[in-house]
Amino acid sequence: MISNQILQNTIEGLKAISRVDFIVMDTDGNEVAATTSEEDDYKAATRDFVKSPADSQEFSRYQFFKIYDEQITEYILVVIGSGEDSYMVGKMAAFQLQGLMVAYKERFDKDNFIKNLLLDNLLLVDIYSRSKKLHIPTEAKRTVMIVEPSGGKESNMLELVRSFFAAGSRDFITAVDENSVVIVKEIQEADSKAELEKTALGIKGLLEKEGISRVHVAYGNIVNEIKEVSRSYKEAKMAMDVGKIFFEERGVIAYSELGIGRLIYQLPIPLCKMFIGEIFGGKSPDDFDEETITTIHKFFENSLNVSETSRQLFIHRNTLVYRLDKLQKSTGLDLRGFEDAITFKIALMVVKYMKYMESFDY
Repeated sequence: MISNQILQNTIEGLKAISRVDFIVMDTDGNEVAATTSEEDDYKAATRDFVKSPADSQEFSRYQFFKIYDEQITEYILVVIGSGEDSYMVGKMAAFQLQGLMVAYKERFDKDNFIKNLLLDNLLLVDIYSRSKKLHIPTEAKRTVMIVEPSGGKESNMLELVRSFFAAGSRDFITAVDENSVVIVKEIQEADSKAELEKTALGIKGLLEKEGISRVHVAYGNIVNEIKEVSRSYKEAKMAMDVGKIFFEERGVIAYSELGIGRLIYQLPIPLCKMFIGEIFGGKSPDDFDEETITTIHKFFENSLNVSETSRQLFIHRNTLVYRLDKLQKSTGLDLRGFEDAITFKIALMVVKYMKYMESFDY
């Protein structure tokens, strides 16, 4: 449950206070952590003590104490020293380790519950019963945020994200895969969107300050009950993927902002290829020259306004009209008409989506 390093750090801290040496053993008599390299006959005595019904015992110059995990002996604390003083130090040290066991077990249980909740691995009755047992409110405004750097999750990223949130907050930070960190955030402020944007930008800024490059944060819709958290997680995952395809320049993206990109992302690739074939024939937007591509994007940016587009491109209005006429002849679509413009815009997004999926060998 607790890592050996945590146990080692704890007993070293206890030794610094009490000036007494400690050894933590498992129930098979193997040393887990120690503040001394002393070798003696306490290992055999440890195995005998495990079998006894006693909670503590003195043997030779050692004090033995049992550390429990739900009434089952998990560790044996060995204190080097005899007499009343050593016994009192041992009792306090055992109490400290026991509290540590409970705290880490509670954290592990909550983390395990949240992971299964996100992955939709729990029955509805289990969600509510385990929430009650772990003292997690079932009715609260929450959303799920996913944090992912371009190069994959760094080894210290989980702890860095946890450090961003105040101690005692009712937010949960965990990891369900090797690439990202997941936050189940409880919403406190009335202006929830502003709160989420502030949190997302804060996390992004912290990680990038620590040298983690190109951090992306995505979040799902706000839900009101704990049973709906998995839905918000799925939305956040989609927002992360769609954001990488259609909103590359944005570091923070919400599911509610995906627009038509959300629909395109759910199209099967064969259907996309059929659609592109019907629009461009045997051609692809990649076949257009850079001048044509720039003209198209600028024309869309200016809401199909010919005068404003020609002004921003520093070309004569007639030159722009000529380019649009040329594009119409090659594709059959007149971008000056709303329906053809929409068709062309969707086609460009579909091509971008296909290229992204092909990069993952779909």
